[in-house]
Amino acid sequence: MLDVLYLAHDVADPAIRRRTLMLEAGGANVTVAGFRRGADTPLTEGVLELGVTSDGRFGQRIAAVGKAAMALGAKLRDVRKPGIIMARNLEMLALANRANAIFGGDVPIVYECLDIHRLLLRQDIAGRALRAAEHYLGRNVSLLITSSPAFIDNYFRPLSRLKAPVMLLENQVIDLEDAAAMQTARPRPPQPGEPWKIGWFGALRCRKSLKLLSDFTRAMDGTFEVVLRGRPAYSEFDDFDGFVENEPFMRFHGAYKNPEDLARIYDDVQFSWGIDFFEEGLNSSWLLPNRLYEGCRYNAVPIAMQGTETARFINAKNIGLVLERADSGALADLFSGMTRERYFAEFGKVAATGTSTWVFDRADCQRLVNRLAALRASDAHAAPIPELSQTHSNKGGLL
Repeated sequence: MLDVLYLAHDVADPAIRRRTLMLEAGGANVTVAGFRRGADTPLTEGVLELGVTSDGRFGQRIAAVGKAAMALGAKLRDVRKPGIIMARNLEMLALANRANAIFGGDVPIVYECLDIHRLLLRQDIAGRALRAAEHYLGRNVSLLITSSPAFIDNYFRPLSRLKAPVMLLENQVIDLEDAAAMQTARPRPPQPGEPWKIGWFGALRCRKSLKLLSDFTRAMDGTFEVVLRGRPAYSEFDDFDGFVENEPFMRFHGAYKNPEDLARIYDDVQFSWGIDFFEEGLNSSWLLPNRLYEGCRYNAVPIAMQGTETARFINAKNIGLVLERADSGALADLFSGMTRERYFAEFGKVAATGTSTWVFDRADCQRLVNRLAALRASDAHAAPIPELSQTHSNKGGLL
């Protein structure tokens, strides 16, 4: 059995739990160690806490990492030497190197980078310094895991100096049921007199999306409604809860469990908001978000912004709706004349893609763990980043 030490930047992040479930389903034994985002964040049983960090406070997080590095030996005293160390985000890569030294210096390190922080993209001294730090901390990385081809095209190949091979591991929904037992989603047009519903689920961090959807639903006067679920990044909003409370056609239902709640929450909406302007033109234009896979798994019609990787992805599959301009008028035009017949047609296109594009099943989990286990017997970190494959849905394929 492969023992994995997983170093997490935020132990409450649902993506950490999802990755842990994948590894365990593939036969690995996983120990999670990481930071809590805020002292009030609950700690899951068995997780090793390394400290408390604050969302959006980069300096404080660096200091917390430094403090954790000094105490890491004591924290890992009772942890068996792992077969690999996985580091989620750059700050955890520093601790991965420290943990590797504690365990003798011969443990393969996997760097998991699913977002490109805007500081890494700056062309000034701060950006160059951070990329130099990534290069230094990544010198012993055996494998880089990322979730979108655009991250490789726009950052890892032209700007980053990492020399590790790349695994494209998209943000698919973990589904451990047998294929024959997988739940299928039904069309769910609104009943007469009820509104069409757009679901904006997951990491809620985009102030521009919130304002755009507010303007749109008010202009449509109740014929459309927005349902919000997930974890708001409160540091990015002046008053998220107050804003939503005062919106007549928006409802916020809090966090949900992934994958357990997905069928239920997507069955409540017809469309899935796949747009994020949080780092417009940069990370938000390149990512393939969790909600894209979640929504399409349950046949919610995705909405993407023109010029983004998400729009390119859904256009290639001939599904979804693409917004041409980020204003409420353009969004109204996109939905102009929405009828049950048009909705059934859009639903049918998503349903026709099947589930394999959107899910990561038990066999995929086993292949992932086998690929990670193979790092123990290879010296993969000396290989350069190869050319990007043109196929999506690699399900853990090397590029």
